[in-house]
Amino acid sequence: MVLCTAQPFLVKINSEVELTQEKVIREFEPVFYPESIAIVGVSQNVFKVGSLWLKAIIDAGFNGPVYPVHPLGGEFLGLKVYSSVKEIPGIVDYVIVSIPREAVPELLDDCADKVKAVHFFTAGFSEIGDVSGYELEEELVRKAQSGGFRIIGPNCIGVYCPEGKVPYGPSGRIGKAGSVGFISQSGGIGEKLVELGAARGINYSKGISFGNGIDLDSVDFMEYMAVDPKVYIIGAYLEGTRNGRRLFTTMKKVARLKPLVVWKAGRTDVGAAAAMSHTGSLASPASIWSAALRQCGAVEVRSVEEMADTLLIFQQLGQWRGSGKGNGIAVVGGLADGGGGISVSSSDACAELGLHIPSLSMETRHKLTGILGQVGSILHNPVDVSQSGSNPDIIREALGIVLADPSIELVIIQEDAGILLKYFPMEWVQDINTVFVDFRASQEKPIVIVSPPGASDLQRLEIEQRLTQASIPVFPTMERAAKAVANISSYYQMQEASKS
Repeated sequence: MVLCTAQPFLVKINSEVELTQEKVIREFEPVFYPESIAIVGVSQNVFKVGSLWLKAIIDAGFNGPVYPVHPLGGEFLGLKVYSSVKEIPGIVDYVIVSIPREAVPELLDDCADKVKAVHFFTAGFSEIGDVSGYELEEELVRKAQSGGFRIIGPNCIGVYCPEGKVPYGPSGRIGKAGSVGFISQSGGIGEKLVELGAARGINYSKGISFGNGIDLDSVDFMEYMAVDPKVYIIGAYLEGTRNGRRLFTTMKKVARLKPLVVWKAGRTDVGAAAAMSHTGSLASPASIWSAALRQCGAVEVRSVEEMADTLLIFQQLGQWRGSGKGNGIAVVGGLADGGGGISVSSSDACAELGLHIPSLSMETRHKLTGILGQVGSILHNPVDVSQSGSNPDIIREALGIVLADPSIELVIIQEDAGILLKYFPMEWVQDINTVFVDFRASQEKPIVIVSPPGASDLQRLEIEQRLTQASIPVFPTMERAAKAVANISSYYQMQEASKS
């Protein structure tokens, strides 16, 4: 499902030269789709980071040549180990560096006019807060400019591209290629997003951890993903920026083209100090960031879970916008037991986020009464279908009636697999989920499922995978589902407001 189509627009890279979409994509091609990779810092110790990274790239099925580099040369995993980058025949697109920082300047001399991009896993630069770290970063940038290559990092995990068979770091994580892009100043946050993506069906086109961002930074990667036709949604974890004006100008352009979801960390004094020691980032007050993000039309999130939830719902719901102000939400509960408590808590969760749960029309309520009866049922909205006896056919009929109500634009269903599986076999529960899958495929109003963890978690996860594959987003709590719906609704409201 295509969320939006990237439109060509003029962007600026560090040189301030305006480049078209095609030129920007070509500029980043060696970074995200390298034809060859060198790993500097490989050793005979298979547990060293460089060695793990080499194995991860091979195991991921990378198609191009992979060059291990170590001053002593030799052989590793059946590959020739080169004593230097200079010794490698031909041009190298992407170099991963995991060596002590003192050896880095000499390495860059070897990369001049031979390498297109150098990624430094190596740390110990401006983030440690001493003058030598800043000076070394300045030296690296000078060498990159004179040598004709770009720098990613230092102090980062670097590139992730499932389509290009480039795994995320030495852990070797690689998932199914999709439409989501992420930009993370933190390698660990990027790792968590990849992990959550694999668990919840968020399929990434590409991602980047850029660390200190001394050359290519968040703005450069945003500009690239904005014009990349394979990326439809962009998530960004930021700790700070070296050029606030350029960042906010870029975010405003990007958010007009594609949903941009931003988590700004370092919102407190303690967090800002941690950001400074993590990636050398200077932070601004949280209130300024929040106001600026609203002006840009970006969606602000405040945790890795909310980031994943929001990326998931954008991916699964496509261009669903709602009619404005998040109106038209129906909540359905009681698939296996009484839904009264769920009705009350669901109403609170939605109302607190500005989502409207309208009363169903008299016609809709009359039809529901005809199949569910009045005794023990709540048919106003939220809707309690506990009188269905968990019969898939009755649930299908009731859900069809709710979806047909003209005031309803989206339905959130509370499905507690743990409770259902206490009373019914897995095949029965899957028949209920077939109802949801069929409705998702046969009509335009989205369905969102709330499926809390419980005693039958392995079976619940099996159900979640099936729903995810059918483009039905699944959330562990009503509060998180409501927040994700509010976020997608808010994005399109901001886009509409910017046009008026």
